[in-house]
Amino acid sequence: MSRTVQCVLLKKELPGLDRSPYPGALGQRIFDGVSKEAWARWLGHQTMLINEYRLTPIDPKARKFLEQEMEKFFFGAGSERPEDFRPQG
Repeated sequence: MSRTVQCVLLKKELPGLDRSPYPGALGQRIFDGVSKEAWARWLGHQTMLINEYRLTPIDPKARKFLEQEMEKFFFGAGSERPEDFRPQG
């Protein structure tokens, strides 16, 4: 039986993550309150940020930026798209 969480992003009870997706206290907060569906949304948003800002995830500055955006995405006012972002499709 899978565990459920009261998802902080989607505001309803949904299946939770199987393990913490990120180290430290932020990872624990995500594990405790973010659903699999919300995490998948973050991964898509993170990919867009990496591509639009041409980030290199191994760069410490880029990692710090992505961590801050992740925290805003789930627990803050939300992570904004770049000003000139135009979705394809």
